Amino acid sequence: MSSASRIPTVDLRPWLSGDPEARARTARTVDGALRTAGFLLVTGHGVDPALRSAIRESARGFFRLPDDAKRAYAVKVGGRGWLGPGAEANSYAEGTAAPPDLKESLSFAADEPTGDAVVDAEWFAPNTWPSETPGLRALVETYLAQMRSLSGFLLELLGVALGEEEDFFTRHTGHPTWGFNINWYPGTEVVGPPEPGQFRIGPHTDFGTVTVLDRQAGRGGLQVFTEEGGWEDAPFDPDAFTVNIGDLMARWTGGRWRSGRHRVLPPPAELPAEELMSLVYFYECDPGTDVRGVDSHVYLRGQLDAITVPGAAE
Repeated sequence: MSSASRIPTVDLRPWLSGDPEARARTARTVDGALRTAGFLLVTGHGVDPALRSAIRESARGFFRLPDDAKRAYAVKVGGRGWLGPGAEANSYAEGTAAPPDLKESLSFAADEPTGDAVVDAEWFAPNTWPSETPGLRALVETYLAQMRSLSGFLLELLGVALGEEEDFFTRHTGHPTWGFNINWYPGTEVVGPPEPGQFRIGPHTDFGTVTVLDRQAGRGGLQVFTEEGGWEDAPFDPDAFTVNIGDLMARWTGGRWRSGRHRVLPPPAELPAEELMSLVYFYECDPGTDVRGVDSHVYLRGQLDAITVPGAAE
């Protein structure tokens, strides 16, 4: 099997049509993919590609600022602001010692308060919007509304694919948390030559429920690991979102589905100036949700802390 066979492209339009046979076929395809790789490509989602391009163009203006200007927005992993070079090492989550990831991120997260002061202080704080890129906020907020809607549809599909009721997962998303990272992967003129074992993002599985990724094709791009194929380049379709499940979803299914292990390769030696940018939306459940004996957000916080590079400045 090729990576494209293990990671199928799923058109959401038959699922959204309401036709029982089409929905059943889609659910079977999703179930098979999540058993194997934990990844899908999703088309028919209705999100305008021009919006994604506009976010990239605006965010690039921020990332190209001098570090002194960006440092005013610096936060640690899990915060709302700029994650600068050396802040994060995703391989730490697997217990692997490795150099920090070769990326920078603008990070945003859920910001609509629940009314519980303790929960809101940890999970629903206000976002920070860089004044140097005044157009970014409107673009991102439009995108986030569409991601929230799309993620709800995906969780309904996943409930049926698992053989449960459509609301099996969404009954736990009345006031969910989410995270959104704009990941900038510059070339070696910015990050320098990669150290041994260093990646744009080191090997890891995502921690939570479902991830919706808008990515660009590149030689230093996304790879997915399966037992059958080892590390392989993920198939790419410019119209598709790449969707994967994380550790909590895999646990929720009793291990039926696989938390998709992946990495992002370093800048390629033959194209050292390659620059990529990914839009990564992490959709979670409500704080305090019990996932087979594990508090969802105690687990999430622990994993976010685990990938924080010790001594990373805030």
